[in-house]
Amino acid sequence: MVKLNKIYTRTGDEGTTGLVDGSRRAKYDARMQAIGEVDEANSVIGLAVIAASPETGQNLQRIQNDLFDLGADLATPGDDFAPSDMVLRVVQSQVEWLENAIDTLNEGLPPLASFILPGGSEAAARIHVARATVRRAERSAVALAAAEPVNPQALAYLNRLSDYLFVLARATNAGNDPLWVPGASR
Repeated sequence: MVKLNKIYTRTGDEGTTGLVDGSRRAKYDARMQAIGEVDEANSVIGLAVIAASPETGQNLQRIQNDLFDLGADLATPGDDFAPSDMVLRVVQSQVEWLENAIDTLNEGLPPLASFILPGGSEAAARIHVARATVRRAERSAVALAAAEPVNPQALAYLNRLSDYLFVLARATNAGNDPLWVPGASR
């Protein structure tokens, strides 16, 4: 369990941040960018929790916990992605939970006849903002993976999470999504 007695350490005052293995990276490093954008996605999901139903809120809080796991995974450089008591890694079962949740939500929705506009209800709009933020975090993690090893399950998790949030927003709107009408304002 993590225990933080002191919030500031002054170790980052010169523009670096420590990773799990004790190495330090510049705060603008690609790994730090990905970690920061996962943290931002987690915060935006917290805003969605406030407007969500209790069941949806519980699921989103589970995802927030998973995103902390994912942040710890990204903060552990190397090419051994096996989890252990000392190394936290995103695992296949976390990705599968999202896939199952997507399938369950999607069963009750009408097929899409057009692209949808982010919005509808306040809760759905917040979920759409979270989805877009997760997509940005995914792009940063993929960019990092082009330069150095990243757990493939972490990348899969971010990809499924944005899909989950899209379907969740539709379910939150009960399938009554505002639709894009191409050229409607011409």
